[in-house]
Amino acid sequence: MSRAIVTYNFPTRIRFGEGARHELLSALQGAGVKRPLFVTDRGVIGLAWFGELVKAIEAELPTAVFAEMGGNPVVSHVDAGVAAARAHEADGIIAVGGGAPLDVAKAIALMLHHPGHLFDYEDDLPGARAVDQPIPWWVALPTTAGTGSEVGRSAVISDDTTHAKKIIFHPRLLAPLVLADPELTYGLPAHITAATGMDALTHLVEAYLARGHHPMADGMALEGVRLVAEHLENAVAFAGSHPADLEDEEHAAYVAARRGMLDASLMGAVAFQKGLGVIHSCAHALSTVFDTHHGLANAVMLPAGLRYNYEAVPERLLSLARVIEHSAEDGWEFIDWIIDLRARIGIPADLTAIGVHADALDKLVPVAVADACHPNNPRPVTADDFRAIYAEALSEQLDESEG
Repeated sequence: MSRAIVTYNFPTRIRFGEGARHELLSALQGAGVKRPLFVTDRGVIGLAWFGELVKAIEAELPTAVFAEMGGNPVVSHVDAGVAAARAHEADGIIAVGGGAPLDVAKAIALMLHHPGHLFDYEDDLPGARAVDQPIPWWVALPTTAGTGSEVGRSAVISDDTTHAKKIIFHPRLLAPLVLADPELTYGLPAHITAATGMDALTHLVEAYLARGHHPMADGMALEGVRLVAEHLENAVAFAGSHPADLEDEEHAAYVAARRGMLDASLMGAVAFQKGLGVIHSCAHALSTVFDTHHGLANAVMLPAGLRYNYEAVPERLLSLARVIEHSAEDGWEFIDWIIDLRARIGIPADLTAIGVHADALDKLVPVAVADACHPNNPRPVTADDFRAIYAEALSEQLDESEG
């Protein structure tokens, strides 16, 4: 069944629906872009639909592709992308992929006409350089339903040597246009679908629990959690299939799941303008020290982080539990649901299962303490608290089997 492509703005202009990618050429022409540069990663560049997309654009416009990245993005990826953009004399950027290429694309757009080093523009850096030079028009085509970077105003980029993550933030980094095409997520394997889906869920949950008054973000977070609860398991269950190969009922469920998760991802990224928390600080440290996939790190740390926060926001956790089950009487039911969901979609139960052991805590804790996310956590977090949260996450599997 065909669906119309719809437009909504919050504040980015989003064209959402199957086939939205085919509007790319007209969007470039409408923006006056004459020499676009695709920015993607090594995983996307070999996909058939990506090759078709590039051919459609280069038939009308001089086009180049930069795809020299993978995993967690670092400054050298940005530097190489800026060099590629200048060599091509690019006047517009097409960002295609998950969080890494989308963040790198934002940083390339910033540095194409701004002087100095990328980290001169770090958020909250005393004396940071002003973002006052032109930024080329760019468009985002997300291929995962997790980070929501396509509607974000920041890029998270790591130092090549120290692996410390830096946040480059400015409202001008928002994409003028997002082509959110659920068909681009159809080929995601189950483990990536699961990890990116848990990333979206963590954004939604931490945004709802974060300090501060932001009722619009709170409402969006609750609806996003409902979408994840409805659709993530189906998205994982049918991962690796193409809807055309499924029976009618399964076809409809899979299409709805991919659409629902893409919406949830977009909503999570908008909602967390309110803030994030301790779970993201723990996850950022895991990505810094072990190069752990960000969504997987969030998924493994989520129950321990929520247990730590329970005493500060029991009523908020109860609201989340009632999104899942209207008759819920206690916020602990939401944490139990997350633990069960992780098991059903194949997420490892603890840090040990992803190769992180107790001897790593001395490396992880100081990185987590230095992270910028936990100051918005509903409960203050000290170095000793981080150590205890990590220690609990090391033994999740044992605790859950005993429970």
